[in-house]
Amino acid sequence: MSWGTELWDQFDNLEKHTQWGIDVLEKYIKFVKERTEIELSYAKQLRNLSKKYQPKKNSKEEEEYKYTSCKAFLSTLNEMNDYAGQHEVISENMTSQITVDLARFVQELKQERKSNFHDGRKAQQHMETCWKHLESSKRRFERDCKEADRAQQYFEKMDADINVTKADVEKARQQAQIRHQMAEDSKADYSSSLQKFNQEQHEYYHTHIPSIFQKIQEMEERRIVRIGESMKTYAEVDRQVIPIIGKCLDGIVKAAEAINQKSDSQLVIEAYKSGFEPPGDIEFEDYTQPMKRTVSDNSLSNSRGDGKPELKFGGKSKGKLWPFIKKNKGATPEDFSNLPPEQRRKKLQQKVDELNKEIQKEMDQRDAITKMKDVYLKNPQMGDPASLDHKLTEVSQNIEKLRLEAQKFEAWLAEVEGRLPARGEQARRQSGMYDGQGAPTANSCAQDRESPDGSYTEERSQENEVKVLATDFDDEFDDEEPLPAIGTCKALYTFEGQNEGTISVMEGEILYVIEEDKGDGWTRIRRNEDEEGYVPTSYVEVYLDKNAKGAKTYI
Repeated sequence: MSWGTELWDQFDNLEKHTQWGIDVLEKYIKFVKERTEIELSYAKQLRNLSKKYQPKKNSKEEEEYKYTSCKAFLSTLNEMNDYAGQHEVISENMTSQITVDLARFVQELKQERKSNFHDGRKAQQHMETCWKHLESSKRRFERDCKEADRAQQYFEKMDADINVTKADVEKARQQAQIRHQMAEDSKADYSSSLQKFNQEQHEYYHTHIPSIFQKIQEMEERRIVRIGESMKTYAEVDRQVIPIIGKCLDGIVKAAEAINQKSDSQLVIEAYKSGFEPPGDIEFEDYTQPMKRTVSDNSLSNSRGDGKPELKFGGKSKGKLWPFIKKNKGATPEDFSNLPPEQRRKKLQQKVDELNKEIQKEMDQRDAITKMKDVYLKNPQMGDPASLDHKLTEVSQNIEKLRLEAQKFEAWLAEVEGRLPARGEQARRQSGMYDGQGAPTANSCAQDRESPDGSYTEERSQENEVKVLATDFDDEFDDEEPLPAIGTCKALYTFEGQNEGTISVMEGEILYVIEEDKGDGWTRIRRNEDEEGYVPTSYVEVYLDKNAKGAKTYI
Protein backbone atom coordinates (compact mmCIF):
# COMPACT_ATOMS: atom_id res chain seq x y z
CA MET A 1 0.00 0.00 0.00
CA SER A 2 1.68 3.09 -1.30
CA TRP A 3 0.43 6.57 -1.95
CA GLY A 4 2.75 6.74 -4.95
CA THR A 5 0.92 3.99 -6.77
CA GLU A 6 -2.56 4.28 -5.32
CA LEU A 7 -2.81 8.08 -5.25
CA TRP A 8 -0.62 8.99 -8.23
CA ASP A 9 -3.20 11.49 -9.47
CA GLN A 10 -4.20 13.01 -6.06
CA PHE A 11 -1.43 15.52 -5.62
CA ASP A 12 -3.75 18.38 -4.60
CA ASN A 13 -5.78 16.26 -2.19
CA LEU A 14 -2.62 14.96 -0.54
CA GLU A 15 -1.43 18.53 -0.13
CA LYS A 16 -4.70 19.44 1.61
CA HIS A 17 -4.66 16.29 3.75
CA THR A 18 -1.12 16.80 5.02
CA GLN A 19 -1.94 20.41 5.89
CA TRP A 20 -4.98 19.19 7.82
CA GLY A 21 -2.75 16.72 9.68
CA ILE A 22 -0.43 19.52 10.78
CA ASP A 23 -3.45 21.55 11.88
CA VAL A 24 -4.63 18.62 14.01
CA LEU A 25 -1.20 18.37 15.61
CA GLU A 26 -1.15 22.09 16.38
CA LYS A 27 -4.65 21.80 17.84
CA TYR A 28 -3.44 19.02 20.13
CA ILE A 29 -0.48 21.14 21.19
CA LYS A 30 -2.86 23.96 22.04
CA PHE A 31 -5.02 21.54 24.03
CA VAL A 32 -2.06 20.34 26.10
CA LYS A 33 -0.88 23.90 26.63
CA GLU A 34 -4.28 24.94 27.95
CA ARG A 35 -4.29 21.86 30.21
CA THR A 36 -0.93 22.92 31.69
CA GLU A 37 -2.33 26.39 32.33
CA ILE A 38 -5.35 24.87 34.07
CA GLU A 39 -3.06 22.70 36.21
CA LEU A 40 -0.97 25.72 37.21
CA SER A 41 -4.07 27.74 37.99
CA TYR A 42 -5.55 24.89 40.00
CA ALA A 43 -2.30 24.40 41.91
CA LYS A 44 -2.13 28.12 42.65
CA GLN A 45 -5.72 28.16 43.90
CA LEU A 46 -5.06 25.12 46.08
CA ARG A 47 -1.95 26.74 47.56
CA ASN A 48 -3.84 29.98 48.21
CA LEU A 49 -6.66 28.00 49.82
CA SER A 50 -4.22 26.14 52.04
CA LYS A 51 -2.44 29.37 52.97
CA LYS A 52 -5.74 31.13 53.69
CA TYR A 53 -6.70 28.61 56.36
CA GLN A 54 -3.23 28.20 57.89
CA PRO A 55 -3.13 29.48 61.48
CA LYS A 56 -1.56 32.89 61.88
CA LYS A 57 1.66 32.90 63.89
CA ASN A 58 1.48 34.15 67.47
CA SER A 59 -2.30 34.32 67.30
CA LYS A 60 -5.15 32.69 69.17
CA GLU A 61 -5.72 30.41 66.17
CA GLU A 62 -2.26 28.89 66.63
CA GLU A 63 -3.14 27.90 70.21
CA GLU A 64 -6.28 26.13 68.97
CA TYR A 65 -4.17 23.72 66.90
CA LYS A 66 -3.20 21.75 70.00
CA TYR A 67 -6.47 19.82 69.59
CA THR A 68 -6.22 16.64 67.54
CA SER A 69 -9.08 17.68 65.25
CA CYS A 70 -7.33 20.97 64.49
CA LYS A 71 -4.04 19.13 64.00
CA ALA A 72 -5.77 16.88 61.49
CA PHE A 73 -7.10 19.94 59.69
CA LEU A 74 -3.60 21.44 59.65
CA SER A 75 -2.26 18.17 58.23
CA THR A 76 -5.00 18.32 55.58
CA LEU A 77 -3.88 21.84 54.64
CA ASN A 78 -0.23 20.72 54.39
CA GLU A 79 -1.18 17.67 52.33
CA MET A 80 -3.26 19.85 50.03
CA ASN A 81 -0.19 22.04 49.57
CA ASP A 82 1.78 18.96 48.49
CA TYR A 83 -1.20 17.90 46.37
CA ALA A 84 -1.01 21.26 44.60
CA GLY A 85 2.70 20.66 44.02
CA GLN A 86 1.91 17.49 42.07
CA HIS A 87 -0.37 19.44 39.74
CA GLU A 88 2.53 21.81 39.16
CA VAL A 89 4.67 18.76 38.31
CA ILE A 90 2.00 17.65 35.80
CA SER A 91 2.11 21.08 34.18
CA GLU A 92 5.92 21.14 34.01
CA ASN A 93 6.22 17.62 32.60
CA MET A 94 3.51 18.15 29.99
CA THR A 95 5.20 21.35 28.91
CA SER A 96 8.67 19.84 28.64
CA GLN A 97 7.74 16.37 27.34
CA ILE A 98 4.83 17.21 25.04
CA THR A 99 4.31 20.89 24.22
CA VAL A 100 7.94 21.83 23.57
CA ASP A 101 8.81 18.64 21.68
CA LEU A 102 5.68 18.73 19.53
CA ALA A 103 6.17 22.40 18.70
CA ARG A 104 9.69 21.61 17.46
CA PHE A 105 8.38 18.54 15.56
CA VAL A 106 5.67 20.63 13.86
CA GLN A 107 8.26 23.08 12.58
CA GLU A 108 10.35 20.22 11.15
CA LEU A 109 7.21 18.68 9.66
CA LYS A 110 6.28 21.90 7.92
CA GLN A 111 9.74 22.22 6.39
CA GLU A 112 9.74 18.62 5.19
CA ARG A 113 6.25 18.93 3.74
CA LYS A 114 7.20 22.11 1.95
CA SER A 115 10.28 20.45 0.45
CA ASN A 116 8.39 17.35 -0.73
CA PHE A 117 5.59 19.24 -2.38
CA HIS A 118 8.10 21.59 -3.95
CA ASP A 119 9.77 18.58 -5.59
CA GLY A 120 6.36 17.33 -6.71
CA ARG A 121 5.46 20.65 -8.31
CA LYS A 122 8.84 20.79 -9.99
CA ALA A 123 8.23 17.34 -11.53
CA GLN A 124 4.76 18.46 -12.63
CA GLN A 125 6.18 21.55 -14.30
CA HIS A 126 8.77 19.42 -16.08
CA MET A 127 6.04 17.15 -17.42
CA GLU A 128 4.01 20.14 -18.53
CA THR A 129 7.06 21.46 -20.40
CA CYS A 130 7.59 18.10 -22.10
CA TRP A 131 3.95 17.97 -23.03
CA LYS A 132 4.07 21.43 -24.56
CA HIS A 133 7.15 20.52 -26.57
CA LEU A 134 5.43 17.38 -27.82
CA GLU A 135 2.33 19.34 -28.80
CA SER A 136 4.49 21.88 -30.63
CA SER A 137 6.30 19.13 -32.59
CA LYS A 138 3.00 17.50 -33.40
CA ARG A 139 1.44 20.71 -34.73
CA ARG A 140 4.52 21.50 -36.78
CA PHE A 141 4.51 18.00 -38.27
CA GLU A 142 0.83 18.34 -39.06
CA ARG A 143 1.37 21.75 -40.68
CA ASP A 144 4.35 20.55 -42.74
CA CYS A 145 2.38 17.52 -43.94
CA LYS A 146 -0.46 19.74 -45.14
CA GLU A 147 1.95 22.11 -46.81
CA ALA A 148 3.68 19.18 -48.58
CA ASP A 149 0.33 17.81 -49.72
CA ARG A 150 -0.69 21.19 -51.18
CA ALA A 151 2.69 21.57 -52.88
CA GLN A 152 2.31 18.09 -54.41
CA GLN A 153 -1.18 18.88 -55.67
CA TYR A 154 0.04 22.17 -57.10
CA PHE A 155 2.93 20.37 -58.90
CA GLU A 156 0.58 17.81 -60.36
CA LYS A 157 -1.75 20.52 -61.53
CA MET A 158 1.09 22.44 -63.22
CA ASP A 159 2.45 19.28 -64.81
CA ALA A 160 -0.95 18.50 -66.38
CA ASP A 161 -1.43 22.01 -67.74
CA ILE A 162 -0.10 22.22 -71.36
CA ASN A 163 -0.05 25.95 -71.25
CA VAL A 164 2.54 26.05 -68.40
CA THR A 165 6.14 26.27 -69.28
CA LYS A 166 8.56 23.58 -68.42
CA ALA A 167 10.43 25.92 -66.10
CA ASP A 168 7.27 26.59 -64.05
CA VAL A 169 6.62 22.88 -63.82
CA GLU A 170 10.18 22.27 -62.62
CA LYS A 171 9.86 25.00 -60.06
CA ALA A 172 6.60 23.47 -58.72
CA ARG A 173 8.23 20.05 -58.57
CA GLN A 174 11.17 21.39 -56.54
CA GLN A 175 8.83 23.19 -54.19
CA ALA A 176 6.86 19.99 -53.65
CA GLN A 177 10.06 18.09 -52.87
CA ILE A 178 11.15 20.76 -50.33
CA ARG A 179 7.78 20.61 -48.60
CA HIS A 180 7.91 16.86 -48.55
CA GLN A 181 11.36 16.97 -46.94
CA MET A 182 10.20 19.41 -44.32
CA ALA A 183 7.32 17.12 -43.53
CA GLU A 184 9.73 14.24 -43.11
CA ASP A 185 11.90 16.31 -40.77
CA SER A 186 8.89 17.35 -38.74
CA LYS A 187 7.80 13.75 -38.57
CA ALA A 188 11.20 12.72 -37.26
CA ASP A 189 11.18 15.54 -34.70
CA TYR A 190 7.66 14.69 -33.56
CA SER A 191 8.56 11.05 -33.25
CA SER A 192 11.60 11.91 -31.18
CA SER A 193 9.59 14.27 -28.94
CA LEU A 194 6.89 11.71 -28.49
CA GLN A 195 9.39 9.05 -27.52
CA LYS A 196 11.06 11.41 -25.09
CA PHE A 197 7.74 12.50 -23.57
CA ASN A 198 6.63 8.91 -23.08
CA GLN A 199 9.90 8.16 -21.35
CA GLU A 200 9.58 11.23 -19.08
CA GLN A 201 5.95 10.44 -18.35
CA HIS A 202 6.83 6.88 -17.42
CA GLU A 203 9.55 8.08 -15.06
CA TYR A 204 7.19 10.72 -13.64
CA TYR A 205 4.37 8.29 -12.80
CA HIS A 206 6.49 5.29 -11.91
CA THR A 207 9.57 6.84 -10.33
CA HIS A 208 9.39 10.52 -9.36
CA ILE A 209 5.82 10.76 -8.08
CA PRO A 210 5.94 7.45 -6.16
CA SER A 211 9.18 8.55 -4.52
CA ILE A 212 7.82 11.97 -3.56
CA PHE A 213 4.48 10.58 -2.41
CA GLN A 214 6.26 7.88 -0.42
CA LYS A 215 8.17 10.56 1.47
CA ILE A 216 4.96 12.44 2.08
CA GLN A 217 3.31 9.23 3.29
CA GLU A 218 6.21 8.51 5.66
CA MET A 219 6.04 12.08 6.93
CA GLU A 220 2.30 11.78 7.59
CA GLU A 221 2.73 8.41 9.32
CA ARG A 222 5.46 9.88 11.56
CA ARG A 223 3.04 12.63 12.49
CA ILE A 224 0.37 10.09 13.38
CA VAL A 225 2.82 8.00 15.42
CA ARG A 226 4.11 11.08 17.20
CA ILE A 227 0.67 12.30 18.20
CA GLY A 228 -0.09 8.81 19.53
CA GLU A 229 3.12 8.78 21.56
CA SER A 230 2.26 12.23 22.90
CA MET A 231 -1.13 10.99 24.04
CA LYS A 232 0.57 8.12 25.87
CA THR A 233 2.96 10.59 27.49
CA TYR A 234 -0.02 12.73 28.40
CA ALA A 235 -1.54 9.82 30.30
CA GLU A 236 1.81 8.73 31.75
CA VAL A 237 2.52 12.18 33.18
CA ASP A 238 -0.75 11.96 35.09
CA ARG A 239 -0.04 8.37 36.11
CA GLN A 240 3.39 9.24 37.52
CA VAL A 241 1.97 11.57 40.17
CA ILE A 242 -0.87 9.25 41.19
CA PRO A 243 1.27 7.44 43.84
CA ILE A 244 2.33 10.73 45.40
CA ILE A 245 -1.22 12.10 45.26
CA GLY A 246 -2.30 8.83 46.86
CA LYS A 247 0.22 9.42 49.66
CA CYS A 248 -1.19 12.91 50.16
CA LEU A 249 -4.67 11.47 50.47
CA ASP A 250 -3.39 8.70 52.75
CA GLY A 251 -1.84 11.42 54.90
CA ILE A 252 -5.21 13.14 55.20
CA VAL A 253 -6.86 9.83 56.15
CA LYS A 254 -4.11 9.08 58.67
CA ALA A 255 -4.49 12.53 60.22
CA ALA A 256 -8.27 12.02 60.42
CA GLU A 257 -7.79 8.64 62.09
CA ALA A 258 -5.45 10.28 64.62
CA ILE A 259 -8.29 12.49 65.92
CA ASN A 260 -8.92 11.53 69.53
CA GLN A 261 -12.04 12.94 71.10
CA LYS A 262 -10.95 11.92 74.60
CA SER A 263 -7.62 13.69 74.19
CA ASP A 264 -9.38 16.85 72.99
CA SER A 265 -11.75 16.68 75.94
CA GLN A 266 -8.76 16.42 78.30
CA LEU A 267 -7.17 19.43 76.63
CA VAL A 268 -10.37 21.41 77.27
CA ILE A 269 -10.09 20.48 80.94
CA GLU A 270 -6.45 21.57 81.04
CA ALA A 271 -7.24 24.81 79.25
CA TYR A 272 -10.17 25.93 81.38
CA LYS A 273 -9.83 24.13 84.71
CA SER A 274 -9.98 26.75 87.49
CA GLY A 275 -8.84 24.61 90.40
CA PHE A 276 -11.76 25.70 92.59
CA GLU A 277 -14.13 23.41 94.40
CA PRO A 278 -17.83 23.69 93.58
CA PRO A 279 -19.74 26.07 95.91
CA GLY A 280 -21.39 24.57 98.96
CA ASP A 281 -24.97 24.93 100.07
CA ILE A 282 -26.19 28.41 100.95
CA GLU A 283 -27.96 28.74 104.28
CA PHE A 284 -31.51 30.02 104.49
CA GLU A 285 -31.71 33.66 105.48
CA ASP A 286 -34.61 34.48 107.74
CA TYR A 287 -35.99 37.96 107.01
CA THR A 288 -38.84 37.62 109.54
CA GLN A 289 -36.62 39.06 112.30
CA PRO A 290 -37.18 42.59 113.62
CA MET A 291 -36.49 45.49 111.21
CA LYS A 292 -33.15 46.10 112.79
CA ARG A 293 -32.09 42.54 112.37
CA THR A 294 -28.61 41.29 112.72
CA VAL A 295 -26.74 40.84 109.53
CA SER A 296 -27.14 37.36 108.17
CA ASP A 297 -24.10 35.35 107.31
CA ASN A 298 -24.76 35.69 103.60
CA SER A 299 -25.62 39.41 103.31
CA LEU A 300 -23.52 42.52 103.11
CA SER A 301 -22.28 44.06 106.35
CA ASN A 302 -24.14 47.09 107.69
CA SER A 303 -21.20 49.26 106.76
CA ARG A 304 -18.72 48.64 104.02
CA GLY A 305 -16.18 50.51 106.12
CA ASP A 306 -16.58 48.31 109.23
CA GLY A 307 -15.41 45.19 107.51
CA LYS A 308 -15.39 43.32 104.26
CA PRO A 309 -18.57 41.52 103.22
CA GLU A 310 -18.33 37.80 103.50
CA LEU A 311 -20.15 34.65 102.54
CA LYS A 312 -20.87 31.96 105.02
CA PHE A 313 -21.74 28.51 103.87
CA GLY A 314 -23.12 25.66 105.85
CA GLY A 315 -21.07 22.58 106.56
CA LYS A 316 -17.35 22.20 106.81
CA SER A 317 -16.82 22.80 103.11
CA LYS A 318 -17.02 26.53 102.43
CA GLY A 319 -18.33 27.08 98.93
CA LYS A 320 -17.06 29.73 96.55
CA LEU A 321 -18.79 31.63 93.80
CA TRP A 322 -15.75 31.88 91.51
CA PRO A 323 -17.28 29.83 88.67
CA PHE A 324 -20.11 32.35 88.32
CA ILE A 325 -17.94 35.46 88.13
CA LYS A 326 -17.10 36.76 84.68
CA LYS A 327 -13.49 37.40 83.82
CA ASN A 328 -12.33 40.96 83.87
CA LYS A 329 -11.28 41.78 80.32
CA GLY A 330 -9.44 44.93 81.31
CA ALA A 331 -5.70 45.27 81.78
CA THR A 332 -4.15 41.89 82.72
CA PRO A 333 -2.17 41.99 85.99
CA GLU A 334 1.48 41.11 85.75
CA ASP A 335 1.12 38.18 88.15
CA PHE A 336 -2.04 36.90 86.34
CA SER A 337 -3.92 37.15 89.64
CA ASN A 338 -7.12 37.79 87.68
CA LEU A 339 -7.09 34.14 86.56
CA PRO A 340 -8.34 31.05 88.39
CA PRO A 341 -5.59 29.11 90.22
CA GLU A 342 -4.94 26.40 87.66
CA GLN A 343 -4.90 28.82 84.72
CA ARG A 344 -2.72 31.23 86.69
CA ARG A 345 -0.24 28.45 87.46
CA LYS A 346 0.00 27.52 83.80
CA LYS A 347 0.50 31.14 82.72
CA LEU A 348 3.21 31.70 85.36
CA GLN A 349 4.97 28.47 84.42
CA GLN A 350 4.91 29.50 80.76
CA LYS A 351 6.35 32.91 81.65
CA VAL A 352 9.11 31.33 83.74
CA ASP A 353 10.03 29.00 80.89
CA GLU A 354 10.17 31.92 78.45
CA LEU A 355 12.41 33.92 80.78
CA ASN A 356 14.73 30.95 81.30
CA LYS A 357 15.07 30.58 77.53
CA GLU A 358 15.91 34.27 77.20
CA ILE A 359 18.45 33.97 80.03
CA GLN A 360 20.09 30.99 78.33
CA LYS A 361 20.21 32.91 75.05
CA GLU A 362 21.88 35.90 76.73
CA MET A 363 24.35 33.60 78.52
CA ASP A 364 25.30 31.97 75.21
CA GLN A 365 25.85 35.43 73.76
CA ARG A 366 28.00 36.39 76.76
CA ASP A 367 30.10 33.23 76.35
CA ALA A 368 30.60 33.99 72.67
CA ILE A 369 31.70 37.56 73.43
CA THR A 370 34.04 36.28 76.15
CA LYS A 371 35.66 33.82 73.76
CA MET A 372 36.04 36.53 71.15
CA LYS A 373 37.67 38.77 73.75
CA ASP A 374 40.14 36.00 74.63
CA VAL A 375 41.00 35.65 70.96
CA TYR A 376 41.60 39.40 70.72
CA LEU A 377 43.82 39.26 73.80
CA LYS A 378 45.92 36.50 72.29
CA ASN A 379 45.92 38.06 68.81
CA PRO A 380 45.68 41.86 69.14
CA GLN A 381 45.92 42.25 65.38
CA MET A 382 42.49 40.69 65.04
CA GLY A 383 40.75 43.35 67.13
CA ASP A 384 40.68 45.51 70.24
CA PRO A 385 39.56 43.56 73.36
CA ALA A 386 38.38 46.77 75.02
CA SER A 387 35.83 47.29 72.26
CA LEU A 388 33.87 44.29 73.60
CA ASP A 389 33.66 45.49 77.22
CA HIS A 390 30.61 47.66 76.62
CA LYS A 391 28.74 44.82 74.89
CA LEU A 392 29.77 42.37 77.61
CA THR A 393 28.51 44.73 80.32
CA GLU A 394 25.25 45.25 78.49
CA VAL A 395 24.67 41.49 78.13
CA SER A 396 25.49 40.92 81.81
CA GLN A 397 23.00 43.59 82.82
CA ASN A 398 20.37 41.97 80.64
CA ILE A 399 21.04 38.61 82.28
CA GLU A 400 20.72 40.11 85.75
CA LYS A 401 17.52 41.88 84.80
CA LEU A 402 16.04 38.69 83.36
CA ARG A 403 17.06 36.72 86.45
CA LEU A 404 15.31 39.18 88.73
CA GLU A 405 12.25 38.99 86.54
CA ALA A 406 12.38 35.18 86.59
CA GLN A 407 12.75 35.16 90.38
CA LYS A 408 9.68 37.37 90.69
CA PHE A 409 7.57 35.03 88.56
CA GLU A 410 9.01 31.96 90.30
CA ALA A 411 7.96 33.44 93.64
CA TRP A 412 4.43 33.92 92.33
CA LEU A 413 4.49 30.40 90.93
CA ALA A 414 5.67 29.02 94.26
CA GLU A 415 2.82 30.85 95.98
CA VAL A 416 0.29 29.35 93.57
CA GLU A 417 1.70 25.87 94.00
CA GLY A 418 1.59 26.24 97.78
CA ARG A 419 5.37 26.17 98.27
CA LEU A 420 5.34 29.63 99.92
CA PRO A 421 2.82 31.32 102.24
CA ALA A 422 0.27 33.49 100.42
CA ARG A 423 1.21 37.14 100.17
CA GLY A 424 -0.81 39.86 101.89
CA GLU A 425 -2.46 42.83 100.28
CA GLN A 426 0.75 44.87 100.58
CA ALA A 427 2.70 42.33 98.55
CA ARG A 428 0.09 42.47 95.83
CA ARG A 429 0.22 46.23 95.72
CA GLN A 430 3.99 46.01 95.21
CA SER A 431 3.42 43.70 92.25
CA GLY A 432 1.43 46.45 90.55
CA MET A 433 -2.00 44.91 90.73
CA TYR A 434 -3.55 47.23 93.29
CA ASP A 435 -2.91 50.88 94.09
CA GLY A 436 -5.56 51.30 96.80
CA GLN A 437 -4.73 52.50 100.31
CA GLY A 438 -4.66 50.39 103.46
CA ALA A 439 -4.67 46.65 104.00
CA PRO A 440 -7.82 44.58 104.28
CA THR A 441 -9.06 43.51 107.67
CA ALA A 442 -8.78 39.81 108.29
CA ASN A 443 -12.07 37.94 108.49
CA SER A 444 -12.99 35.11 110.70
CA CYS A 445 -13.54 32.88 107.65
CA ALA A 446 -10.19 33.70 105.98
CA GLN A 447 -8.91 30.23 106.65
CA ASP A 448 -11.91 28.63 104.92
CA ARG A 449 -11.76 30.87 101.82
CA GLU A 450 -8.36 29.77 100.65
CA SER A 451 -8.53 28.25 97.14
CA PRO A 452 -7.62 24.57 96.65
CA ASP A 453 -4.06 25.28 95.48
CA GLY A 454 -3.41 28.13 97.89
CA SER A 455 -3.19 30.80 95.20
CA TYR A 456 -6.11 32.93 96.31
CA THR A 457 -5.99 34.57 99.73
CA GLU A 458 -8.79 35.99 101.80
CA GLU A 459 -8.43 39.41 100.22
CA ARG A 460 -8.83 38.10 96.69
CA SER A 461 -11.79 35.89 97.51
CA GLN A 462 -13.61 38.67 99.32
CA GLU A 463 -12.93 41.08 96.48
CA ASN A 464 -14.79 38.86 94.06
CA GLU A 465 -17.49 38.05 96.56
CA VAL A 466 -18.16 41.76 96.84
CA LYS A 467 -18.69 41.90 93.09
CA VAL A 468 -21.22 39.08 93.16
CA LEU A 469 -23.06 40.23 96.24
CA ALA A 470 -23.12 43.84 95.09
CA THR A 471 -25.01 42.75 92.01
CA ASP A 472 -27.42 40.57 94.00
CA PHE A 473 -28.21 43.27 96.46
CA ASP A 474 -28.42 46.00 93.86
CA ASP A 475 -31.19 44.00 92.26
CA GLU A 476 -32.89 43.44 95.58
CA PHE A 477 -32.93 47.09 96.60
CA ASP A 478 -33.53 48.79 93.26
CA ASP A 479 -36.36 50.82 94.74
CA GLU A 480 -34.24 52.39 97.46
CA GLU A 481 -33.05 55.98 97.31
CA PRO A 482 -29.78 56.42 95.33
CA LEU A 483 -26.62 56.96 97.37
CA PRO A 484 -25.47 60.58 97.50
CA ALA A 485 -22.21 61.62 95.86
CA ILE A 486 -19.33 62.06 98.31
CA GLY A 487 -16.90 63.44 95.74
CA THR A 488 -15.66 63.12 92.20
CA CYS A 489 -13.01 61.04 90.44
CA LYS A 490 -11.02 61.11 87.22
CA ALA A 491 -10.41 57.88 85.26
CA LEU A 492 -6.65 57.38 84.87
CA TYR A 493 -7.09 54.43 82.51
CA THR A 494 -9.82 52.90 80.39
CA PHE A 495 -11.64 50.10 82.20
CA GLU A 496 -14.07 47.67 80.55
CA GLY A 497 -16.61 46.61 83.16
CA GLN A 498 -17.33 43.07 82.05
CA ASN A 499 -18.19 41.68 85.49
CA GLU A 500 -21.64 42.07 86.96
CA GLY A 501 -21.78 45.11 89.24
CA THR A 502 -18.90 46.90 87.49
CA ILE A 503 -19.09 49.88 85.14
CA SER A 504 -16.97 50.77 82.10
CA VAL A 505 -15.07 54.07 82.09
CA MET A 506 -12.93 55.90 79.56
CA GLU A 507 -9.55 57.44 80.31
CA GLY A 508 -9.94 61.07 81.44
CA GLU A 509 -13.68 60.74 82.19
CA ILE A 510 -15.00 62.63 85.28
CA LEU A 511 -17.53 60.74 87.42
CA TYR A 512 -19.20 60.95 90.86
CA VAL A 513 -17.93 58.90 93.82
CA ILE A 514 -20.79 57.46 95.88
CA GLU A 515 -18.75 54.99 97.95
CA GLU A 516 -15.01 55.00 98.54
CA ASP A 517 -12.68 52.02 98.68
CA LYS A 518 -13.17 50.09 101.93
CA GLY A 519 -10.05 48.02 101.53
CA ASP A 520 -11.28 45.62 98.85
CA GLY A 521 -9.64 47.53 95.99
CA TRP A 522 -12.93 48.77 94.48
CA THR A 523 -14.59 52.19 94.44
CA ARG A 524 -18.28 52.71 93.69
CA ILE A 525 -18.98 55.48 91.18
CA ARG A 526 -21.92 56.94 89.25
CA ARG A 527 -22.15 58.42 85.77
CA ASN A 528 -25.84 59.35 85.88
CA GLU A 529 -28.99 58.23 87.66
CA ASP A 530 -29.14 54.95 85.78
CA GLU A 531 -25.43 54.11 85.45
CA GLU A 532 -23.38 53.23 88.53
CA GLY A 533 -21.06 50.44 89.54
CA TYR A 534 -17.61 49.49 90.81
CA VAL A 535 -14.21 50.23 89.25
CA PRO A 536 -10.71 49.29 90.50
CA THR A 537 -9.45 52.00 92.83
CA SER A 538 -6.11 51.98 91.04
CA TYR A 539 -7.87 53.07 87.85
CA VAL A 540 -9.23 56.36 89.22
CA GLU A 541 -7.99 59.43 91.09
CA VAL A 542 -10.53 60.31 93.83
CA TYR A 543 -11.36 63.85 95.04
CA LEU A 544 -13.58 63.54 98.16
CA ASP A 545 -15.87 66.36 99.26
CA LYS A 546 -15.14 67.04 102.95
CA ASN A 547 -18.61 68.49 103.53
CA ALA A 548 -20.41 65.57 101.94
CA LYS A 549 -22.15 62.96 104.02
CA GLY A 550 -20.75 59.48 104.19
CA ALA A 551 -21.91 56.77 101.88
CA LYS A 552 -25.30 55.42 102.57
CA THR A 553 -25.18 51.87 103.86
CA TYR A 554 -27.53 48.95 103.67
CA ILE A 555 -29.31 48.12 106.83
